[in-house]
Amino acid sequence: MNKNKKDVKVETSMMDEWPEPIVRVQSLAESNLSSLPNRYIKPASQRPTMTEDAPAATNIPIIDLEGLFSEDGSSDDVIMARISEACREWGFFQVVNHGVRPELMDAARENWREFFHLPVNAKETYSNSPRTYEGYGSRLGVEKGAILDWSDYYYLHHLPPHLEDFNKWPSFPPTIREVIDEYGKEVVQLCERIMRVLSSNLGLKEDKFQEAFGGKNIGACLRVNYYPKCPRPELALGLSSHSDPGGMTILLPDDQVVGLQVRKDDTWITVKPQPHAFIVNIGDQIQILSNSTYKSVEHRVIVNSEKERVSLAFFYNPKSDIPIEPLQELVSTHNPPLYPPMTFDQYRLFIRTQGPRGKSHVESHVSPR
Repeated sequence: MNKNKKDVKVETSMMDEWPEPIVRVQSLAESNLSSLPNRYIKPASQRPTMTEDAPAATNIPIIDLEGLFSEDGSSDDVIMARISEACREWGFFQVVNHGVRPELMDAARENWREFFHLPVNAKETYSNSPRTYEGYGSRLGVEKGAILDWSDYYYLHHLPPHLEDFNKWPSFPPTIREVIDEYGKEVVQLCERIMRVLSSNLGLKEDKFQEAFGGKNIGACLRVNYYPKCPRPELALGLSSHSDPGGMTILLPDDQVVGLQVRKDDTWITVKPQPHAFIVNIGDQIQILSNSTYKSVEHRVIVNSEKERVSLAFFYNPKSDIPIEPLQELVSTHNPPLYPPMTFDQYRLFIRTQGPRGKSHVESHVSPR
């Protein structure tokens, strides 16, 4: 018993600080490096190569949500079917006419770009720790000596309300807190609409997924990614291959600079963002709830030697202490549950300890047969 307590203390203390001094990638990029530091050089098997790109015509599905829900409460069967196919076959799709104002999307991205253009010392006020990740960061996972990604980020909570601490949000540019608060509220409404579609497409009552996530008591957070110019982009990644651990991700990409790559049939496809579109990504928790009918999919981010890139990933997650497992309506003797119950807190801690590792996190969670 004492040993267990000691182990917990060691694990807890690991999460209080990073294992090595933090180096800001932006500072490295601005120092006119001619070569890439070894800490950012990926193993040969993980490096991006042009030969991995799919044909130019290939892209993730693009779905127009206009008319998805009419005033009389009915839904558009064609749009519903396209979302169903995208969730089963791709795990990713872009949405246009989604209800979030284009000018708000632009303001959100540009406010954050201004923040990352501040002097490093001004941003250090908001430095984060691996316990919550909230604030200004430059690495994921606490493995000492890990090969790092070529990116900085800012992570903050939106829901539940008691975790939304404006003091941990940047105060510059002057409009950033107001813009991000408004942006979060509109994106949550979009997530709620998509959750109803996900439930209905499986023959469930439309609020079933939302109930399983905790109803209105869900979690939501934002990670803003800053990818500086990289002197050797063919050796590095902005974000290593992973599937998102949460429920659903709404990504606002940089529509001027490509970066996101999605794995499809062992091919890495570079996503071509549409203007004022969101990229919707099914996460591990929805894969678990659907008993793997819907797929969370590996993705990664490539970097660029000529241009910086800013993107906003909004994560819509279950309430942290609710056990998530396949819904009873979706399992039977012929289709047994693939995953044992696990809370999102437990799952997230597991990932924060190890960092991004492809699909290995959710696959290691499969019930033994």
